This record gives sequence, structure tokens and C-alpha cells, in this order.
Amino acid sequence: MPRRTSVLRWLVPALVAVAWLALAGPLGSFGGKLAEVSENDSAAFLPDSAESTRVTELQRTFQTERTLPVILLWESEDGALDPAALAEAQERVDEAVGIAEDADALEGDPSPAIPSEDGEAVQAVLPFDPDLGDALPDVIAELRELPGIDGTTSFVTGPGAVFADFAAGFAGIDGLLLLAAFGVVLLILLVVYRSPLLPLLVIGTAGMALVVSLAVAYFLAEQGWIAVNGQSQGIASILVVGAATDYGLLLVARYREELRREQSAYTAMRVALRQSWEPVLASGGTVILGVLCLLFSDLGSNRGLGPISAVCIAFAMLAALTFLPAVLVLFGRAAFWPFRPKHGEEHAHGRGREGISASVGRRPGRYLLGSVGALVVLALFLPTFDSGGIPLSEGVRGGSESGAGQEALARHYEAGAASPAVIITPADGWRDVADAAAATDGVAGVEPFTGQQGGPPGAGAAQPIEVDGLVRLDATLDDAPDSEAAQATVGALRTAVGDVDADALVGGSSAGDLDTQETAARDLLVIVPLVLLVITVVLALLLRAILAPLLLVATVALSTAATVGVSALVFDHLFRFPGSDPQVLLIGFVFLVALGIDYNIFLMTRAREESIRHGTRDGVLRALAVTGGVITSAGLVLAATFGALTVLPLVILIQLGFLVGFGVLLDTFVVRTLLVPAAVHLLGDRVWWPSALAQGPTAPEPERERELLRGTPRAD
Repeated sequence: MPRRTSVLRWLVPALVAVAWLALAGPLGSFGGKLAEVSENDSAAFLPDSAESTRVTELQRTFQTERTLPVILLWESEDGALDPAALAEAQERVDEAVGIAEDADALEGDPSPAIPSEDGEAVQAVLPFDPDLGDALPDVIAELRELPGIDGTTSFVTGPGAVFADFAAGFAGIDGLLLLAAFGVVLLILLVVYRSPLLPLLVIGTAGMALVVSLAVAYFLAEQGWIAVNGQSQGIASILVVGAATDYGLLLVARYREELRREQSAYTAMRVALRQSWEPVLASGGTVILGVLCLLFSDLGSNRGLGPISAVCIAFAMLAALTFLPAVLVLFGRAAFWPFRPKHGEEHAHGRGREGISASVGRRPGRYLLGSVGALVVLALFLPTFDSGGIPLSEGVRGGSESGAGQEALARHYEAGAASPAVIITPADGWRDVADAAAATDGVAGVEPFTGQQGGPPGAGAAQPIEVDGLVRLDATLDDAPDSEAAQATVGALRTAVGDVDADALVGGSSAGDLDTQETAARDLLVIVPLVLLVITVVLALLLRAILAPLLLVATVALSTAATVGVSALVFDHLFRFPGSDPQVLLIGFVFLVALGIDYNIFLMTRAREESIRHGTRDGVLRALAVTGGVITSAGLVLAATFGALTVLPLVILIQLGFLVGFGVLLDTFVVRTLLVPAAVHLLGDRVWWPSALAQGPTAPEPERERELLRGTPRAD
């Protein structure tokens, strides 16, 4: 019988490890296909109720092809262009048309070379197929290789080129992002464990979780059950690496602690798993519920991020509680070589952590006031956070040719000529609507849609096509279509035409951007309180208390406010970003609160465990000393993985990486290390109200408790 038990103790872990390896192998190819089912058209994520979405649907009744304008622009370096330069520009346009036709990219007739009124620039508009997809950046790159014209600076710009430059920022996102994430995590783990093997086992666990979760996400996206874009895929990949590593760190810390108490590695792992599964499942479950709150978003991009993030967290938990324990048992104490934990040796938590714990215990009031005061000061800068949006042409760090082209275009033409605002209005009284639109500040001109490109100038100069009692008007804006100024003009335009006819609607690309910003702002008002409520309920169930969850959620909310305040200063004064997107604020908040609760759970579940035996004041200090190392390591790992987003050239992901990374560090070193222990120490047993623990410790006999954990209770 003992021999059979010994065989099972290595056979079961071996089967678990082999099962994971056998599963991850064939599924690895499906994760790579996730980009094939990604949807990166921002307009596709707007709700059906958005005004720009309704206009897009009505546009189709006018039997017009949707196009994505690409603008070829040549700007003189010195004075007006001569006739030879204009003729050469037309030759370049013809060459560009040939390139576009070879790629089957055109969706209409291109314009000829059109000189500007000041004679210092010439442009041509190529209407591209908006469904060109991944081929668009390649075609734009070919156009940019066309020979230049002497004495001019050439640009390929317009909405099509802007979108291509932005999409190029996602090129290679998987390889670069994961390489940076795994590299920095491996470096941190090598420093933490001082072992060559253990970090590889933890990283391997994260890799297993990543492969399987992305494959499952691919199947869900292929069936149309979730929407995925390049941004959500990158964020989810970072999330699974960070979460799986964090859960692995918690398990390894408990396992190493038990190896000093138990002779058998198998028994040590059984005790460690029984002590770890509850905080890991509670932590992961909290994050899952938090990110699933994004399903209540009106933006499809946010709704898609919720399920894929939930899938990634689920497999991160599963891998950390199955694959990692299996390989750790198989390697035994050798996994920690050369610093193997020895049976019977005293477990030292580190002088620094024990010193901090003792210091907090001596002066809890000072630490509480100091940490809260510092966070409040930082949170005062929160109102300065600019969430008005980032023009797509400025969404690439360091600028782009399309962005520079937009600026050059605005110097010589109406910047919004290639992408006008579209007004759909009842045919009766359309002239009054056109006049009101033309009189709106920021509108350069209004043309009725006659079914032909480029009608005669002036509102009302031609009779528009009427479809189902509706007509279409095209309003050219003074500003670039992706600018905040263009969005402001659309808002004024909607008010102006609405005052004339309540049924008039304004759409187009600028209107779509405005609707996206307004929808994201609405999502903040709905999802933020929902996330806080969900996490409070989860903590109440986990800790079997009411006061403790309220305290923890309040600290996380304060920490998040301070993080946003710091981000406002950094984005504006250090990086000088043109602004930020409301989605950055929403996604950053959800991740900060959900992931910040992770460390609350790690600390407070251990504090509750220690409080049962020693009382709350002593218990929370013991918990701080014991969990300080793992929480610090986990915080560094999670901050580093989100910090990997900053290697990408996309401003929105750089901002998200900083926001979450800095927030996690603030949580790790201030909130979880100083604020929460100090507050719990001051409250004492009352923090567990209304549970029985609020009356003081009620511990079972220590040896009896350990026997129950081992699964080998003694005979009474």
C-alpha cells in the first residue's frame, strides 16, 4: 500500500502536466489566428442607437459606395508650384491609381490633381475600399515609395492613410509585446527566487494559460459570440501573463513555507494548495466579475474586452492551480536550487518586511494619516485628466506621415474636404437645413448630394436625390475630420439643424468619433459604480464581514483616484500627449480596481487566518510580514507586464500601460503595505463585523488545524 501511494504521488502530477502540454501543443496555432477574426473598425463598435450609426444605415439607401479617402499631397517648399510641377503631380496620380487598381483597392473614380487656391500645394483624392483590411497598410506603403517632385514635400494622408498608420502600430503586437512581457517577468523572477529553474516553471505556467486562453478566445470570436480587436487582444495577453504569474507567486510562497515544515513535497503541496486555492479563486473570480462589467458598455470594443479578459483570467487560475503544482511536486525541492528550503529550518520573512510590520504596529495612526494624505493630494489632480479623446492622426507616438500630411493639408485646403459630415434630413425644407448648416461655425460649405461626385458649389445650387422622403447633404468642415475641433463642429451642427428640423441627423467619421467619446463617457458613469458594487459583494462573501470590504474598496478607490491624478500630470507635462481617450480611463479603472483587490485578498485572507489564532491587531501584522514578499513580487510582475505596453508606438496603449502599471505599484508599496494594515490595526477585531471573529480569536488547536490541512486527522 505505501508503494502504491508513492507511485500515485508522482503519477498523478505527471499526468496533469502531460495533459496540459498535450492540450497546449495543438491549440497554439489557433491563438495565432485570433488576428484573422479581429474587427478594428471603430465605427463597427458603436451602438445602433448612435446618431452616426443611424446615418450610416440611411446612407446606404442612396445607393452610394462607402469609401475610405486617401489623399496624395505635394506641398511647395518655396512659393507657388509651376506648370511643370503640376503636370508631374498628375503623372504621379496616374501611377498611384495603377498601384491601387493592381491591389483592387479603389471603390470609385479618383480625382485629378487639384491645385490649392494659393498655388502652393496640389492634391488628389483616391477613394479606397473601406473593407480592404490588412492590405491597406501595404498599399499605403507602396504609394509612399512613389518618386517625389522637385521642390515639394510629398505626403500620403487622409482618413485611409491615418487608419493605416494606426493599424501599423498593431503590426507584430503579439511577438513584440509578449517578448517584452515575458522578458521582464523572467528577469524579476530570477532576482526574486535566485533560482534558474523556478522562474522557468512559473513562466511556463503563464505560457500554458496564454496559449489555451487565446485559442478559446479565437473559437468564441469565430462563432461571433465575442468581438475582438487588436487592442483587446494585446491587453488580454498581458493580463493572462501577469495574472498567472501572480497566482503562481502566491502558490510558490506557500509551498516553500510548507517545505520547511513537511518532509514530503507531496504533503507540502497539498497543504499549500488547500491554503491557496481560496484566495486564488476569490482573486480571479473578482477580476472576472470586474471585467465582465464591461459587458454593460455601449461600445462593442469594451464589451469584447470583457469576455476575452475573463477567459484569460479563468485559464490563468486553472494553470496556476493544476499545471504549476504538478511540475513543482515532480521537481520537489530541486525546483528551488541552489537555495532549497530544508525541512525543519526556520522560515524567515526578511528583515525589511518584518521591520515594516513592526513599525506599522507601533505607529498605525501616523502611517494611516500619512498615506491617506499623500493619496488625497495626488487625487486632487484627477480633474485635470484630459479624456476628450486623441485624434487618430496623433495616436502614434513620435508622429506619422499621415499626421504631418493632415497639418499640411489644413494649410492650403479645407482639412475636412475628403471626409465631410453627412446630413440626412426630410426633403421638405431641406434648403432651410442646408442654410442653417452652412451658417454654423467651422463649416466651410454644404452641398446637396446629387448622385455625382463634386456637385456645383453652394447650398441649394442643385436638386438633391430624394429617397423615401429624405435627402442627403454633405457639409465640409474647416478642420481635420479626426480632430477635437471637428467633433465640436459636429456638435454645433447637430444643434443648428435640429433647431430647423428635429428629424435631421448628422453623421460621418467626425460624428462617429464624437459618438464614441460620448458613449465612453456614459460607460464611465454606469460601469464604475457597478464594478465597485460587485467587488464589495465578493469581498463581503469572502471575508464574511461588511466593514472590512467597505474599508478595502474605499482604499482601492482612493488609490485609483491618486493614480489618475499622477497620470494627468505625466501625460500632460512629461510626455505631452495631445489628450487621452475615455476608454483608457474606463479600462484602466476596471483593471486597477479588480487587480488591486487581488492584493487585498492575498493580505486579508491571510490576516483573517492569523486573526483566528492571534487576534486582529497581531494577525494583520503577521500577515503583512508573511505576505509582504509575495505581494511585492506580484506587484512588480504585474506592473512590469502592463509596462510592456509602452514598447508599442500607440499612445492609447502607452497610457493604459502607465496608468495600470503605476497604479499597481502604488497599491503594492503604499496601500497594501501601509494604509490597509494601519487601518485594520486601528480598528482591531471590529473590522470583521458582523462575523463572530469581531468578538476576538476563536482558533482551533494549531496542530489539529495542520492535521486537517494535511488531510490526515488524528484519532481522538
